[in-house]
Amino acid sequence: MNSMEPTTSSPTEAPAVTGERAEWLETLAKHRYFLRFTTRDLTDEQARLRTTASELCLGGLIKHVTAAERNWGDFMVNGPAAMKDFGKLTEAELAEWADDFRLLPDETLAGVLAAYEDVAKRTDELVVTVPDLDTVWPLPDAPWFEPGARWSVRQVLMHIVTETAQHAGHADIIRESLDGARSMG
Repeated sequence: MNSMEPTTSSPTEAPAVTGERAEWLETLAKHRYFLRFTTRDLTDEQARLRTTASELCLGGLIKHVTAAERNWGDFMVNGPAAMKDFGKLTEAELAEWADDFRLLPDETLAGVLAAYEDVAKRTDELVVTVPDLDTVWPLPDAPWFEPGARWSVRQVLMHIVTETAQHAGHADIIRESLDGARSMG
C-alpha cells in the first residue's frame, strides 16, 4: 500500500457495535430516554415533589437509577468487591442510601441528569469493551439476593435495563400525578 493512499479506518474511529452488544445499547438508550423524558420542563422544586403515597420523587428516581447503574457497572468489572454488604451498612451509610431517592435542597435536576448521562456513557462503554458477557461474579450480601447467588455480566445488564424500565414507569405515574403530563398516550 502506498503511503499516499487513503485508509478506510482511522485509529480514533470506534469500531461498529453489532449483534448482542448493539441490542443492549439500543435497549438501554430506549429506557433511559423514557426515564429522562418524565423530567422535561420541570423546575427543581417540581422534581423534589412527592405526588403519590410513595417517598419517591422524579429527581430522586434519577439519582437512584444513576447510583444503581454506577454500582452495577463497577460490579461488572470488579465483582462483589465493588459493592458494599448491605447488612453491614452503618447508620450514616443507610441515610446516604435513603438520600439517593430524594432530590436534596442543594441539588438540581440539571445536575442529577448530567450525572446520569455520565454514568450511562460509562455503562455503554462497558457494554462495548467488557471482554466476556458470560463472566460470572458472586452477588454481594443483601436481603433481596438469594444467598450464594451469582450473576453474569449479561444478567447485570438485564438488571440495569429492568431497573431503569421499572423506575421509568414509576416516574411516569409521579409526573402524571404532578401535572397531568404523560410519557405516552
